[in-house]
Amino acid sequence: MKNRRINWRVATVADARWETSSARTLVLDVPDWPGHLPGQHVDIRLTAEDGYSAQRSYSIASAWSEGGRVELTVQRLADGEVSPYLTDVVEKGDQLELRGPVGGWFVWREKQPAPVLLIGGGSGVVPLMAMIRARGQVRGRQPFRLIYSVRTPEDACYADELRRRVRDDPGLDVHFVYTRKAPEGWPVPPKRIDVATINSHGWPPDFQPDCFVCGPTSFVETAADILVALGHDPTKIRTERFGGA
Repeated sequence: MKNRRINWRVATVADARWETSSARTLVLDVPDWPGHLPGQHVDIRLTAEDGYSAQRSYSIASAWSEGGRVELTVQRLADGEVSPYLTDVVEKGDQLELRGPVGGWFVWREKQPAPVLLIGGGSGVVPLMAMIRARGQVRGRQPFRLIYSVRTPEDACYADELRRRVRDDPGLDVHFVYTRKAPEGWPVPPKRIDVATINSHGWPPDFQPDCFVCGPTSFVETAADILVALGHDPTKIRTERFGGA
């Protein structure tokens, strides 16, 4: 990926699709895009006719790329300034102001040989999905495990793709945690992520995995504390929290 100054660009919406009833993926054509790493994000700026502007950060959902196409999955927040516009108003052909890619710490690089543990809460799965897609793109051999916490089965983004990738991408395992409603026949009742979940479906600390945790602040703090309590190296635990949009 080339190193360039981060400037504002005008991106064009090439396509849009719903992931859930409240989460929408925007496919953007971005001129002179320098490429990105899985885990990075972009800033989106909306400016009203009266000059008022609002800016929010969104994780990139697509794998690394040297081309000019970027995918963002946006979760609508009822009281948000930007997300309702991106989910409910934006149409194909519309233009958005975009700046990025941003961030260099919460990223996965294909040269990292360690096993990877991904823990996502809600829309916190977005940058983790970029990592899964990047691994699939380069046919990475590093074993990946994703623990994905959602309220209900209907709230899970990328559910069909994840099932397909578990089937087709050797070394990828996915475990869902449902906090409010589980699918019929699910072996455990709805619950929040806990020690037993991470101990059973994560990597043992002796494997020294690279851990990436993303979601709401309380979720991230809980998961990170559990990882440390289980004996994982704190320097190999990378976290990212998200707020309003």
